[in-house]
Amino acid sequence: MSKNFRIDYQREERIGFQEVVFGASKSIDQLDAIIRDFQKNNKSALITRVQGEKADVLCKDFQPNFYDPVSEILLIGEFPAEPIENEVAILSGGTSDQFLVNEIYYALLYVGRKAKRFQDIGVAGVHRLLDNVEELKKFKVLIVVAGFEGALPTVVGGLLPQPIIAVPASIGYGIGEGGKVALHSMLSSCANGITVVNIDNGYGAAMAAYRIINNK
Repeated sequence: MSKNFRIDYQREERIGFQEVVFGASKSIDQLDAIIRDFQKNNKSALITRVQGEKADVLCKDFQPNFYDPVSEILLIGEFPAEPIENEVAILSGGTSDQFLVNEIYYALLYVGRKAKRFQDIGVAGVHRLLDNVEELKKFKVLIVVAGFEGALPTVVGGLLPQPIIAVPASIGYGIGEGGKVALHSMLSSCANGITVVNIDNGYGAAMAAYRIINNK
């Protein structure tokens, strides 16, 4: 039976990182075939948004592996042994953003960058952010995750000079439910030069940061 997918193995040569697979809408059989194709080409496979029941089956069939149930990131293979540190910081407004923080963290680790996480430093307790400003100055890129009104990237953008990638989280209720308020707030930010990715697009934010640091 012919395969119904084509992995872009030239992507790494063109842009510096290989193709990553979105797993949420793929069956176990489809993911199994895709992983085997990666292995046939001597590549590890990073798959995002893999539901736990799928990961359980795939981890039994493929070694080595890593699965984070919070972000639903699945790696078949191994992360780089000596990732570069102190280039990217991930800031998040609250502990409810953990699924995005982890997605960003492991996506960057996959391309050889170990980010540092600054969590639960949202604007409702802005002193928690201010306590970390001096340390944050040393990083090349800041990725800022926030739900509800999405104000954290604007505050960070008014305090720090680095490139800032804002990630609206689908965390909130009432009018803030689903992340659209956070998205609109970040797109309307009065802090100049902030880049905004789509709602819950942690992987996209990670690769945007990697493009910035990998071309300096």
